[in-house]
Amino acid sequence: MAAAPAPPRLGAVAWLRANLFSNWSNTVLTLLGLFLLVRALPPLFDWGVAHAVWGAADPDVCKAASGACWAMIHEKYRLILFGRYPYAEQWRPLLGLVLLVVMIGLSCNRNAWGLRLAEAWGAALAAWLLLMWGGVAGLTFVPNNLWGGLPLTLILTVIGLAIAFPLSIFLALGRRSRMPVIRILCRVYIELIRGVPLISLLFMASFMLPLFLPTGVSIDEVLRAQVAIILFSAAYLAEAVRGGLQAIPKGQHEAAHALGLSYWQAQRKIILPQAIAVAIPAIVNIFIGLFKDTSLVAIVSLTDLLLAMRQAIADPQWRRFFVEGYVFIALIYFVVCFFMSKYSQYLETQFRSGQQR
Repeated sequence: MAAAPAPPRLGAVAWLRANLFSNWSNTVLTLLGLFLLVRALPPLFDWGVAHAVWGAADPDVCKAASGACWAMIHEKYRLILFGRYPYAEQWRPLLGLVLLVVMIGLSCNRNAWGLRLAEAWGAALAAWLLLMWGGVAGLTFVPNNLWGGLPLTLILTVIGLAIAFPLSIFLALGRRSRMPVIRILCRVYIELIRGVPLISLLFMASFMLPLFLPTGVSIDEVLRAQVAIILFSAAYLAEAVRGGLQAIPKGQHEAAHALGLSYWQAQRKIILPQAIAVAIPAIVNIFIGLFKDTSLVAIVSLTDLLLAMRQAIADPQWRRFFVEGYVFIALIYFVVCFFMSKYSQYLETQFRSGQQR
C-alpha cells in the first residue's frame, strides 16, 4: 500500500486560525495564555537575565543585586555535577558522560540498531565504570561511595533500563504463558512490586537486606539501590509490554505458526517488534519516570544530582541562592526528559509510516 500523502502546508494565518482560534473556547484560552505570558515574562527576564549576576562573583555582590545569582552555579557547578568525587579526578566522570552522549547519538540512528550496537553499549558501559572506579591503567581507585551528581544519576538510570527492559519482556511473556506456574509467578512478582512504592524497595535493599546476610558478608550500597531500581522498573515495563502484546491481532500469531516459526522465533521476528512499537508511549513514560525517581536514592545516603545540589547550597555564603540551584538542575532534568519524549515521538512516526506502506 502506498504511503499516505503528506498533509498540506498551512500559512501562518491559517495555522493560527486552525490551532489557536478555531472556536470561541480556544480563542479565550489563547488570549488568557497570552495575557499570563505578558504579565509573567518581563519580571522573569529582569530577574533571570537583565539584573542577574553572571560568572565569578562574590556572594556580597549577589546579595546587593536585585536579580538571580548565577555566580552560585559558577562557584558550585563541579560539586553539583560530580558530588564528592575527588576534584583532581573529575575529568574521568566527565569523559564517561561524553562517552554516554556519543553512544546515545549512535543509538538514535535506526540503521545502527543490531548486535554490534548492543556490544558497543556493553563496552561503553564497562569503560565508563572502569573510569569511575579506577584502580587500573594508572588510574586512582575511587570507591563508589564517593560517586555522585549527574554521573551517578545516569549510571542508575542507564544500567537500570539496560537490565530491566529485557527482564520486563520475559515477565510480560511469562504472564501470558500457558504454563500455570510461570504465569502465576510472573503475575505475583509484577503485582507485588507494583503494589509498593520505590522508596520502600530502596529501604528494604539498604537497611533490611543486610540483616539477612551472613556475618562478614556485605553488598555495596550502590549495587543494592541499582537492584531495587531494576526490579521496580521491570515490573512496570512488563505491564507496558504486555499491553502491546495484547494489541497484536491474533492473526499475526496464526501467520507465524503457518510459516513454521517456533514460539521464540515468532516472538523475536514478528510479535515483539510490533508490540514494542505499540507500547512506545507507555515505555518512554516509564523511562522518564525512572530517570526522575533516581532522586529517591538520596534517602539511602547516595549523592544523586538533587542531593549534590543540596550539599552545594549548604555553604552558608551561598545558601540564600537555592532557587538558582534548583533552576539549574531542573533544566538538566528537563533537557534529558524532553529529548526522550521527542525521540519517542520520532520513533512512533517512523513505525507508523512503515506500517502504512
